[in-house]
Amino acid sequence: MKTRFKITRALLASIRRDLDRPHPFAYERVGFISAGLATAGDNLLILARNYRPLMDHEYLPNISVGAMMGPDAIRSALQWALETGGAMFHVHTHGGFGVPSFSTIDICENAKFVLDFFKVASYAAHGAIVLSNDAVSGQVWCNRNEPYEFIQDFVEVGVPIRKWRGT
Repeated sequence: MKTRFKITRALLASIRRDLDRPHPFAYERVGFISAGLATAGDNLLILARNYRPLMDHEYLPNISVGAMMGPDAIRSALQWALETGGAMFHVHTHGGFGVPSFSTIDICENAKFVLDFFKVASYAAHGAIVLSNDAVSGQVWCNRNEPYEFIQDFVEVGVPIRKWRGT
């Protein structure tokens, strides 16, 4: 399957601004992107729609990870997925430049909580996105019974249009 993720320049810029804000105790910020999906044959198009950051109180203190989401954060994201009926993508940034990679902790934790979205929106694909300062990488699960795939192509819609290959 070939997967393409599209996001407007304005939405991506607002996500980056939000994720760059300091938090009182977490080392990084995280949020969720809701998205629509379109399929044609063996192709999946993910269209980013909206972004919701975690509220400060939704983080748990934990020095072993950059940011630990509490149960309220997960519950809120699951409710958003249920209400919108769309795909849900966890997002955070690693900074730097070039196509970013997920850390080992990211891969392990994503596999634990992303699959929960299939409980409320089983018909949608769900995943995780990691940003650098100029690129994106992502994982997508098309159903809870198969392993994730990496998103192959990213398109930032604006003037000019920017495209890059994922991991």
